Amino acid sequence: MSQEVERVYTVNLGKVLLSPDNQRAKRAINMVKEFARHHMKTEQVKIEEDVSHLLWSRGIKHPPRKIRVRMTKTDDGYVLISKYEGEEPIGKEEKKVEPENVKPEPISEPEAKPESEAKPELEAEPEAKPELEAEPAAKSKPAAKSKPAAKSKPAAKSKPAAKSKPKN
Repeated sequence: MSQEVERVYTVNLGKVLLSPDNQRAKRAINMVKEFARHHMKTEQVKIEEDVSHLLWSRGIKHPPRKIRVRMTKTDDGYVLISKYEGEEPIGKEEKKVEPENVKPEPISEPEAKPESEAKPELEAEPEAKPELEAEPAAKSKPAAKSKPAAKSKPAAKSKPAAKSKPKN
């Protein structure tokens, strides 16, 4: 066993919610240990302080639903469970930076050409307004028709029900 075996797992802690709320964080610790014993096939398990703090961060009653951990089987024969800090947060940060860089570019272009672009925009706006006016007129007619039909149906259902109760 000169090699250390290292694996990354996501431990689902959803069943912690089945235990009483004043014992959930304790149960979460035990579930992580059981998971490590099962998957790493050894009985000796040690949890790093960071993982413990992560499980207890919201108190004993509200542990996280799942946790991402790195399990390392050492030469001494025990499994060390540590918090996994992988590539996922880095990828998310890069995605956030890219849209911010794209937005300022279109803003600078209209400022550079205000004379030539301002006139076509003014012409486009009057065309858009008649379209908007035509749409509400078309929408109002079906809306008016549907309201009386909707009122008549519940009234018809309620009258027979009221008559049948006194007869019985």
